[in-house]
Amino acid sequence: MPASQSLPLFPLQSVLFPHSRMNLRVFEARYLDMIGRCMQANAPFGICLIAEGSEVGAPALPHRIGTEALIVDWDMSQPGILGLVVRGGRRFRILEQEVDSQGLLTGEIEWLGEPANEPPAAEFLNLLPLLAVVLKDAGEARIPRPYALDDASWVGYRYAEILPIQPLARQRLLELDDAQLRLRIIADYLTQQGLLKSVS
Repeated sequence: MPASQSLPLFPLQSVLFPHSRMNLRVFEARYLDMIGRCMQANAPFGICLIAEGSEVGAPALPHRIGTEALIVDWDMSQPGILGLVVRGGRRFRILEQEVDSQGLLTGEIEWLGEPANEPPAAEFLNLLPLLAVVLKDAGEARIPRPYALDDASWVGYRYAEILPIQPLARQRLLELDDAQLRLRIIADYLTQQGLLKSVS
C-alpha cells in the first residue's frame, strides 16, 4: 500500500465516523462534478469537518483528520440536487492539500490505522444496554448492521455520532486513536448528563 495517496475532499459542518451512514444533498456544480467522477470510477472521497469557512462559496479549510466516504446509494429526484447516502470507511490524515480552479479540494492523505478489535473494558460495560436501546429505536436505516457491541471502537464511534454534542466535540472523538479513552470520555459525559450511573 502506498505511503500516501490523493483523495478528493468534501468539507462539511458534520463529522462522518467509520461505519456510519450519512445522507447528503449536493447541489453546487463543483461538487456534482466531483461526486460524478467518484461514482464513475467507483471511488471514495473524503469528508472533513470545516475548521474555517463554510460549505458553500470559497473553499473551506478542513480539519486534518477525516473519514473516507463510500457511496452506497443516490437519487436525483429533485432537479439539480443529488441525494447521496454514504458510509464511513477508514480515517485519514491530510498531509497536503491543494485547490483547483473550480474551488475543489484534493488532499494528499495517509490512512490511519485502527486498533485491533478489543472489547470495551469492564468499567464501560454499562454503556452497552443504553446503546442497544438506541440501536433498536434508530433502526437499521439510521445505524446499519453489522453491529459490533463487543468492539470498543465501534461502540465509541456509535455514541460519538448520536450524542447531542457540538461538531468540534465529535471531531475530537474521531481523532482519538485510543478506543478505551474514547469510551471514558463518553461515559463521563453520559454520567454528567444523568443518563448513566457512575461506575467509579
